[in-house]
Amino acid sequence: MGGAEFPARMSVTIDDVAAAAGVSIRTVSRVLNESPHVGDETRRAVLSIIERLGYSPSIRARALASGRSFLIAVVQDDPNAQVIGALQRGIVETCSRHGYELVVHPVRFNDPNVALDVEAFVRRSRVDGLIVLPPTSEIAAIPERLAKLGVPSVGLASVPVPAYPCMLVSAERAATFMVGQHFLALGHRRIAMIEGPAHFRSAQQRKAGFLEALSGPDLKIDLRPGDYGFESGLAAARSLLALADPPTAIFACNDIMAAAVIKVAGERGVEVPRRLSVVGFDDSDIASMVTPALTTIRRPLHEMATVATERLLTIIENPADLQPYQPIELSLIHRRSTGPAPR
Repeated sequence: MGGAEFPARMSVTIDDVAAAAGVSIRTVSRVLNESPHVGDETRRAVLSIIERLGYSPSIRARALASGRSFLIAVVQDDPNAQVIGALQRGIVETCSRHGYELVVHPVRFNDPNVALDVEAFVRRSRVDGLIVLPPTSEIAAIPERLAKLGVPSVGLASVPVPAYPCMLVSAERAATFMVGQHFLALGHRRIAMIEGPAHFRSAQQRKAGFLEALSGPDLKIDLRPGDYGFESGLAAARSLLALADPPTAIFACNDIMAAAVIKVAGERGVEVPRRLSVVGFDDSDIASMVTPALTTIRRPLHEMATVATERLLTIIENPADLQPYQPIELSLIHRRSTGPAPR
């Protein structure tokens, strides 16, 4: 075995490793890909040279050796930077640990050709697999096309969608049922909800769970449309707080709209939570930034991203290792934006 050294400023290549170890490039490649067709002594020697020279195989070199690109993609259409940021951080961290890189492919949920767009992206990018985020994950044609291409995918959604090899399904209906129960336990009887986009499964699930919990005498329930955006939260909150008999509790279907409610309440001199209780959904960073801090449903976004990425990489390595359905439990985080109904 040789002992050549290379200046730190130079980029060490697989040829350098092979020369220093006195073996072929193919042998180094086999060691890198953990092939069983390498003797233990040779493997240890090559790994020692790799460590001493500080060699890190390029994605291109690994791809040529293994037939993979070592790229995975995230498909998304969500303007909520709080949620997307948390998910992408978890995905990137997991990719980094396993030597993969992340490619982000934005799409438009309302594009009738969105499934064709994703297929074209996969063909030109040659990614090894995809994580599809809501609401795009709700479009059944996407996993169907990916399955025909033989490309592994993991979907995140509030309901199961057929054709994904693995889905992480968050229990959003059960979570918003807890919100309704929380309001009733605090004695609220004039209750309102700011909805999400009506065509999103997540919005449908959140509405269904919340209304299911609201049973009892003398309840007044007001609904206002929203689109998960701050402006829609402002408009809905202004409409609700201008009522002659305004609600004493408002559930907004995400934290951004709930933050808008708190802003409007402050503008109108409506004290939160003494006169108005507010609950959001996601437990994104904004929930701790507003004053008072927001009671909200926690979606464990970082954990979901980590699990989704680990599952995708497992399927890439072993396509037979499938876990089609993985439930994600959500929890109600109590902070200072909710309190007893005013008397």
